[in-house]
Amino acid sequence: MREFTISTLVRECQECELSALDRELVEAAKDATRTSYAPYSRFHVGAAIRMDNGEICRGSNQENAAYPSGLCAERTAAFHASASFPGMPMRKIAIAAWTEAGKPEGLPYEEYFQRLPISPCGGCRQALLEYETLHGNMEVILYGLDKIYILPSIASLLPFSFTSF
Repeated sequence: MREFTISTLVRECQECELSALDRELVEAAKDATRTSYAPYSRFHVGAAIRMDNGEICRGSNQENAAYPSGLCAERTAAFHASASFPGMPMRKIAIAAWTEAGKPEGLPYEEYFQRLPISPCGGCRQALLEYETLHGNMEVILYGLDKIYILPSIASLLPFSFTSF
């Protein structure tokens, strides 16, 4: 038997340390949370993808009473990007979230984002990885009020991935 370690490079920063283009992408992800339809979880997620041509495609989570029929923000953003710019590489994705649970009345959503970054679910990781496998690395920016994580690729979130297709 052999043991080995898998490690992932994660950079941690504050919003003020991001480049202007990365701040713009994070703001687009935060803004996308406003279009979330989350009456069941009350957890609003937004994602924004910067395309190779500089355009930004947004997505937000969309829930449904028929639970498996809903879709996560990351996949709605990726599918929007692929449909709008077929075959074009997706270069970066930013993800942000806030929840209504325990939110004081009258507090604007901008002040109630998650303190720590959230990460995509396994299904979103796999869906995003397929685009990354086709077109090259997609950097990941996970937004939180207290800290931001930056990862070099989708593959870094999914080390034992399914890539044979």
